[in-house]
Amino acid sequence: MRTASFQLLPGLAILAGLFLLPLSYFFVVSFWQVRTFRLRPDATLEQYARVFTEYGSTLAWTLAIATLIATVTAAIAFAYAHYCRFRAGRFGDGLIFLSLVTLFGGYLAKIYMWKTILGGTGALNSALMALGLTSGPIPALLFSPFAVIVTLTHYCLPLAILPVYGALRGLDDTAIEAARDLGASGPRIFRDLILAQARGGLTAAFALTLVITAADYVTPLMVGGPSSNMIGLFIQSQFGNRLNSPLGSAMAFVTIACCGLIVLTLSLTLRALTRPRT
Repeated sequence: MRTASFQLLPGLAILAGLFLLPLSYFFVVSFWQVRTFRLRPDATLEQYARVFTEYGSTLAWTLAIATLIATVTAAIAFAYAHYCRFRAGRFGDGLIFLSLVTLFGGYLAKIYMWKTILGGTGALNSALMALGLTSGPIPALLFSPFAVIVTLTHYCLPLAILPVYGALRGLDDTAIEAARDLGASGPRIFRDLILAQARGGLTAAFALTLVITAADYVTPLMVGGPSSNMIGLFIQSQFGNRLNSPLGSAMAFVTIACCGLIVLTLSLTLRALTRPRT
């Protein structure tokens, strides 16, 4: 028992040093104030009040678009992982590997790729005009919420596939065959076995995508345009340009708390949907 505890110490030290201590520091800073460009220790909720009064609409927009992207990404990830697990046979692992290869392209490379594809002279507009579907390029494809959704979904999809596929790999085929032999219908098997088994993976995929999307500021800046400003842009501005780390910290922790509530809601919903019924 003591040996196992000592083995955990390096991991706990890394967790504390790289995550817990920095987060704790910024949480404390979120209650401070900035005066004459200097941090002043305080104990006030002023920064949190400013988040809702000055940036409430931006926060709501960020959570809405992040939830949409997380939902779409988790759904596509589940469909892909389900196909690889139950339909692709011996090619399933290879398809999973191919999905992970796309991670080597890099984050900025994917942004520039979609910026090129969706641009006025990009592949998509050129194809639409060549087919006679449009008389000219569609400006709304780029620098719009649509571009943000497509780009972030593409980036997060490989990361979302892994936990869903890992969860489905834990489902024994004999359980599905036994359910069929007992007369269970296809939808019943899907809900009570497959979806129930994938619940943890789906929640992890949704949470991972939601947090990455809600905190991102590069994608909205490069392909989103003025109508797609997200809270990450303002957080970056507080730390980088305005030197107001208390307000930036408060914005970050409010976003984290809201994302936690959304993930909790999804988890409870999936648990209710997959609850065994007689």
